[in-house]
Amino acid sequence: MSKDRDYEEDRKAAGQEEGAGTKGADAPGGGEAFKSGKPEGKKAGGWKRELWEWAKVIVSAAVIALVLNTFIIANSQVPSGSMEETIMTGDRVIGFRLSYLFSEPQRGDVVIFRFPDNEKIFYVKRIIGLPGETVDIVDGQVYLNGEEEPFEEPYIREPMIPEEPRHFEVPEGCYLMLGDNRNESSDARAWMNTYVKKKKIIAKVLFRYYPKLGKIE
Repeated sequence: MSKDRDYEEDRKAAGQEEGAGTKGADAPGGGEAFKSGKPEGKKAGGWKRELWEWAKVIVSAAVIALVLNTFIIANSQVPSGSMEETIMTGDRVIGFRLSYLFSEPQRGDVVIFRFPDNEKIFYVKRIIGLPGETVDIVDGQVYLNGEEEPFEEPYIREPMIPEEPRHFEVPEGCYLMLGDNRNESSDARAWMNTYVKKKKIIAKVLFRYYPKLGKIE
């Protein structure tokens, strides 16, 4: 009986050692150290990858905005009241740069263009005179091409204050620009370089987006 009991105890002891050895083989160097090290590696790689993805998004957005503003749209703020009531002081407007790529500017279009007396400055005015036309301003009224009846302008803020009669002969490839608020507008009547060349027209104004959204006509 004593030998049998000793034999059973030896078997139990051998089994415990074997189990301990198996546990150590599954987690070499300590199970806790192995588990804690792996998530840290994933975390480090994760934030770098996320940062890279955000960087790509920001760079892509910047490139798209640059292309749009350079070739497609023109974003402009109107600092004066020369175009009231069509465009109010401080309004922000969007113009389409491709409007005249396949067509000619039309009378009544509101456009963004380079100021002919200082081309570093952009102006917003309305096209009144087309290439080859004559424009007369008499007693606060606009007459086109010698017509007896004045040109109807429902968009002007108020009747023009009568001034000395003015006569304009628009050269080919150029346009005559006037503001809708005639009594407060610095336009072709006052410029040293009276006319705007077509190639200096940047965009046709389509709509106002600030402080409220609205179509410009």
